[in-house]
Amino acid sequence: MMEQAEARLFDAVALRGTTLRNRTVVSPMCQYSATDGIADDFHLVHLGRFALGGFGLVMAEATSISPEGRLTYGDLGLWDDGQVAPLRRIVDVVHAAGAAFGVQLAHAGPKAATLPPWMAESARPAHANWEIRSVTDEPYLDGWQRPVALSRDDLDRQIEQWRAAALRANAVGADVVELHMAHGYLLHAFLSPLSNTRSDEFGGSLEARMRFPLQVVDAVRTAWPDSKPLLVRVAAVDNGADGIDIEQTVAFAARLRDAGVDVIDCSSGGYGGAYVHPIVPGYQVAWAAELRARVGLPTVAVGLITDAEQADAIVRHGQADLVALGREALADPNWPVHAREQLAQYDGEDRFDLHPLQSRSWLAKRQRQLDRSRATEQTRKGSQ
Repeated sequence: MMEQAEARLFDAVALRGTTLRNRTVVSPMCQYSATDGIADDFHLVHLGRFALGGFGLVMAEATSISPEGRLTYGDLGLWDDGQVAPLRRIVDVVHAAGAAFGVQLAHAGPKAATLPPWMAESARPAHANWEIRSVTDEPYLDGWQRPVALSRDDLDRQIEQWRAAALRANAVGADVVELHMAHGYLLHAFLSPLSNTRSDEFGGSLEARMRFPLQVVDAVRTAWPDSKPLLVRVAAVDNGADGIDIEQTVAFAARLRDAGVDVIDCSSGGYGGAYVHPIVPGYQVAWAAELRARVGLPTVAVGLITDAEQADAIVRHGQADLVALGREALADPNWPVHAREQLAQYDGEDRFDLHPLQSRSWLAKRQRQLDRSRATEQTRKGSQ
């Protein structure tokens, strides 16, 4: 059941057996800093600070289901049991700070084996090269690596990889799993008519293009506990007008709902050349609102959401149930604390209670000192 439109940004929300303390989400953001898919101290600090900063749900970056599905050699992975314990350590830290933890499972498809944005192609290390696989043998863009088209047997094997990765996500203690079906990654490549030119049962009509992504959903939903929510990130529209449009996404979202998906995370873009849609604050919110209204599933709004009033209005007006921040979270890991203060959504709490226990007395003392300093300054000016 969806939340009522009068919900506020800092109201709790229940999704199956998981309750988020508020509706703020850290959007998955690749950090390109893992070794063999294994999380390390950087990831602990990077993700842990968002939980301390008050976010309701902290999503890890796109986490590959297989070595060949990585976007870069530095991506996180859950294709091996040895990757579980290091990530579980981070989950424990996030939980201790009061936030929920999510894993975004992904396969980069035609975008695999690229480089971190700070690395030049001329500096590509040997371990950054591997054979990549996609819906067809067409490269993502001109000049990109040419993939090998996945055979029917390959698809059957990959279904097991998605299922096994979901089991490992549960083993790390994740509260939420999200499947990445946007941004030109593999499952988006199956969905888009611009990239999926297969002539078998997995290509052609929308029904055929949905077939493999829905098989992945079925496999993951079976492996993922019934008590935990399953999210899917979609590209509501492709870059260009000839690709996926909102009508196709509505039809797909309805199938996701029937397959046991609980929330649709509404992004956009992937195929079709230059991005033709206006990029303004909250530019993807309207698609989240339309999917929510027409499909009857909760949605996540994301994309140039920076202001507390803006985020709160999205939830209050029933446009989305959750609001995800990416770059804004990097700029201010304490964004929820500051936004909650701005909105005065305390519910009887002292505003310093919004901070971690270890920080409260220091911040209260700082505020008292500031108040005294300002009072002294006002007195001084008044006596002049």
